[in-house]
Amino acid sequence: MSEINGIIIINKEQGFTSHDVVARVRRILSTRRVGHTGTLDPEATGVLPICVGKATRVSDMLTFSDKEYVAQVKLGLITDTQDIWGEVVERREVKAFSREILEDALNHFKGEISQIPPMYSAIKINGQKMCDLARQGIEVERKARTVTIYNTEILNVGSDTFEIRVACSKGTYIRTLCHDIGLYLGCGACMTSLVRTKSAVFELSGAHTLAELESAVESGNADEYICPTDSVFQDLPRFDADEEITVRLKNGAPSTVCVKCGEYRVYNPQGEFIAIGKVEQIKNRNKIVVVKNFI
Repeated sequence: MSEINGIIIINKEQGFTSHDVVARVRRILSTRRVGHTGTLDPEATGVLPICVGKATRVSDMLTFSDKEYVAQVKLGLITDTQDIWGEVVERREVKAFSREILEDALNHFKGEISQIPPMYSAIKINGQKMCDLARQGIEVERKARTVTIYNTEILNVGSDTFEIRVACSKGTYIRTLCHDIGLYLGCGACMTSLVRTKSAVFELSGAHTLAELESAVESGNADEYICPTDSVFQDLPRFDADEEITVRLKNGAPSTVCVKCGEYRVYNPQGEFIAIGKVEQIKNRNKIVVVKNFI
């Protein structure tokens, strides 16, 4: 198989960690240069972009991108992990509940909100994952984080359950959001399922299971599953560099250009994507410099 450079959108199945997926993709593609772009809990499913080859240079950009999820929630149940897979610590009565009451609660959690990360998370404290400390019965103080909830949509409401779609910023803990909504409603809540439906520009409709990827590789159709690296940046305008500017950018030197300031997808004369460039005014001239190199 020829060298693969690009992004594979995996539909992560329940029971796999993000690292499990990376290890499996490495075996399937017989390559070491593989990385994931934002952890999904083992019980969560859905979109997990996997970067391969030179595309691993974009992993950090995808990790810090916005996300979208669909979560199912049960009211009246509080667990130590804030989801159904943890130990139940309290049961509460669920009083009158309706779509209108839920809409009011969700409005309280829109925009910038403060979240305290759960103990059962991959965040490290002095080199140790908090989830490992939690399993030892150790609880440590966590600092609140500011995250952004862009939009919420109610998909379904039952007598003591509901399902919502959440568009949010990086670092948002959906199970913590569900837990906090339950506290706001006065009855407590825990998340019972979670599907990531979107990460950056990648959606669940374009994702493939590990089994599907393996089958494609065996049949020689792996290319059909590879998204080009520049697909991440389709919202940026394109800049076609001539040979001189291409060489200068490769050597880290800024070049004078006749385009407005801002970020661009940069391509060499052969039409190959080579960098994310930023045009800024330097000494009264617009010059392009490399933000991220993909040469």
